[in-house]
Amino acid sequence: MYIKEIELNNFRIYKGPNKISLLPTDDKNIIVVSGKNGFGKTTFLMSLVWCLYGKQMEKVDELYEKEIKDKGNYTKYISGSLNRKAFEEGKTEFSVSITFAGVKIPDVTCQEVKITRSYNTLTSSSDKVEVLIDGYQNELIEDLSKENQLGEEIFIRDFILPIEIAKFFFFDAEKIVSLAEVNSNNQRRQLSKAYSEVLGIQKYEDLKANLEEKQDEYRRKSASPEEKKELTELHSNIEKTLIEINVFENEIDELKHEKNQKEKEAEEIQRRLIREGEKMTLEELNVLKEEQMNLEKKKNEIQDKLKDLFDLIPFALAGDTLMGISEQLKSERQLSEQKYKQDDVNLKVNKIRQEIEDKKKGLNFTLDVNTRDFYEEQIKQLVKKHFFSDFTEISENFKTLHDFSNSESNEFNQLVNTLKHSFKETFSRFNTEYSYIKNQLDSISRKIRDAEKSAEDEYITDLRQKKDALDKRILTVGKEIESIYLKIGEFNNQIKTFRQRQDILRKKIDDSSEYSEKERKTKHLINKLQNFITLFKEEKKKSLEEKMLSSLTTLLHKEGFIKKVEVDISLTGDDIDITLFNQNDRKIDKGSLSMGERQMYASALLNALVDESDIEFPVFIDSPMQKFDEQHAQNIIKYFYPNVSKQVIIFPLINKELTEKEYKLLQPNINRAYLINNVSTDSSEFLETTPEEFLTTYNSIYNAN
Repeated sequence: MYIKEIELNNFRIYKGPNKISLLPTDDKNIIVVSGKNGFGKTTFLMSLVWCLYGKQMEKVDELYEKEIKDKGNYTKYISGSLNRKAFEEGKTEFSVSITFAGVKIPDVTCQEVKITRSYNTLTSSSDKVEVLIDGYQNELIEDLSKENQLGEEIFIRDFILPIEIAKFFFFDAEKIVSLAEVNSNNQRRQLSKAYSEVLGIQKYEDLKANLEEKQDEYRRKSASPEEKKELTELHSNIEKTLIEINVFENEIDELKHEKNQKEKEAEEIQRRLIREGEKMTLEELNVLKEEQMNLEKKKNEIQDKLKDLFDLIPFALAGDTLMGISEQLKSERQLSEQKYKQDDVNLKVNKIRQEIEDKKKGLNFTLDVNTRDFYEEQIKQLVKKHFFSDFTEISENFKTLHDFSNSESNEFNQLVNTLKHSFKETFSRFNTEYSYIKNQLDSISRKIRDAEKSAEDEYITDLRQKKDALDKRILTVGKEIESIYLKIGEFNNQIKTFRQRQDILRKKIDDSSEYSEKERKTKHLINKLQNFITLFKEEKKKSLEEKMLSSLTTLLHKEGFIKKVEVDISLTGDDIDITLFNQNDRKIDKGSLSMGERQMYASALLNALVDESDIEFPVFIDSPMQKFDEQHAQNIIKYFYPNVSKQVIIFPLINKELTEKEYKLLQPNINRAYLINNVSTDSSEFLETTPEEFLTTYNSIYNAN
C-alpha cells in the first residue's frame, strides 16, 4: 500500500488547495519534506492523523492528546484549524484528502482509495468523512456501518491502518523513545495490544473466539438443561460486561473533556486574580504552572506504578499459599521433565531382571525370595545412581493440580520473585517519591494562592467563588474518573473469571457429548487453530528476537553491547515484554540507556515490527535525526531509512536534524524532495525540487550558506 497523493485545503497554515505527490519508485523509497520551524511540518503530519482518525486522533499520540486538552475539548481544538486568511475571506470549511494505491480489499478490485475528512465551522458539530473507491462510493462502506459507528471509520481501521498501531507509522523520532521507557503494567498492556495487532496475533485470536461461539451453539444442543443455562448465562455475562466497559470508557472520555474545559476556565480566572494582586508576574506564574504540570505528570506516573503494586498486595498477604503453589508447580515440572526418565529406568531394570532370570535357569541351586528381592531393588537403585544421577523420585500418589504451560509458569515465577526480592523496596521507594512530589505540589499551590489578590471587592469575590466552584468540580470529576477506572478493572477481572468458568464448562460438556459432523469439524478447527496460534506466537517471538538483535547490532556503534534480545509473549497474547541482555547475560535496564541508544532501540523495534507485520503502510518520521551522534546518524541513514518501509517520508530541519553530509549519504535513496515555502504568516505551500537540487534550492531561499 502506498500514499499516492495528499491534499490539504484551508487546513491551518495551508491556505487553499495544496497537493503533494508521494509515490516512490522501486529503488528509491524516501521522500524528504522540509521547511523551517513554524512553516507547517508538524501540521502536515498532524493533518494525516486527523484525516484517518478524526476525534480518535488523541489515541495515536500523547502530543495530540495534550493539544486537545490544552484547548479544552476536541471541538474547540479542531474548529480552530481553519486557515486564518480563509476565515477572513468568509470561508468556513477545511479538509484533508489522502489517496492510497495498492489497497487490498477482499472481493473488491480497486486501483485507488481516496479518504477525505472535512469540517465546517458554521454547521458542523462533528467532522464528516468520505471514502471513495476508484472515484465512487461503494456499498461495502454501508455494509460495514454499525450502531454509533460509521462504515467509513470502520473501513479505515479494517483496511487502511488500525488505530492501535498508528504510532508505529506516524511518529516523532525524538518522542518515540517512549517505547524504551515503558514501566507500568497499564503502559505494557497498551503497547502489548499494539504489538499483538501489528504482529498479526490478534486476528487469529479473534477468529478462534468466533469459532468458540459457534461451537457453543452446538454445545447447547447436547448439554444438560443446567449446563445449557449456565453456558448461556456466561456468554451473556461476558457480552454485558464488555458493553458496560465500553459505556464506562465513553463516560471517561466525556469526563476528561469536561475536566479539561473546567481546568482551562480555572486557569484563566487564576491569571485574572494574579494580575489584580500584582504579587507575581504572568511569566513567573507560567514557570510555576509548567513546574506544576511536570510534577503532576510525575505524580500520575508514580500513582500508576503504585496501583500496579497494589494489585500484588493480596498475593504478598497470601505468601504461604503462594509458596505452596510454587512448590507444587516445581514438582509438576519435575514430573513432566522426568517422566520419560522414570520410563527409561524401569525399562533398563526390567531388561536386567529378565537377563538375570535367563541366567538363573542354568543354576544348580535356588535363591530364596528375600535374596532375590534385595538384589532387584539394589539393581534398580544402582541404575538410577550411575545412569540417571539427576533423577528425582516423584511420589506415586502425587497429583497434578495446575498443569501450567511454560509461559504461565514463567509468569507465576516472575510474580514470586518480584514479591521475594523487590516488592518491599520498590513500594517504599515509590511511596517516598509520591509523598515528596505531593509536598512540592502543595508548596506551588500555596505560592499561587498567596499571589492571588486578597481584596474583598465584589469583582474579586465573584472570581474567587467561580474558581472555588471550578476547583471543586475538577476534583470531583477526577475522583469520578478514578472510580470508573477501578470499576473497569473489576469488570476485566470478572470477564477473566467468566472465561475460565466457560473453558471448564466447555471441557465438561465436550467430554460427555457425542458430536455431529459439523460439531466435530468445528472442534477440529478450533484445536488446529489453537495449535497454530501457539506455534505462530513462538515463530513470531523467535523472528522478532533475531530481527531486533540484528538491527541493534547494525545500528549501535558499541560492538557487542547487546548480546541477546528476549521477547516474552504471554499465553493470551495480551502481554508482550522485550528484554535486552549484555555479554554477561545480565538484563539491561532500558532506562539506563543514553537518549541516542534509546532511539536506536526504538528504531530497531520499529524496523523489526514493521518487517514482521503483514501491513504495508508508509512510515512518516518527524525530527528524524535528533539526539544522534555522527556514527548513529550514519547507521540510521544507511540501514534504517532505506529498509523500514517501501515508502518513507521524513520531515527534517536542514542543517540541524539533517546536515549536508548526511543528506548526500541519504540522496541515492531519495525519490522526491519538497520544501515547505512560507508565502506569508498565514500561508505555506509545497515547493517540489529534484533531490539533486534540493539543498541548493533550500540555501537560495533561506540564505543558509
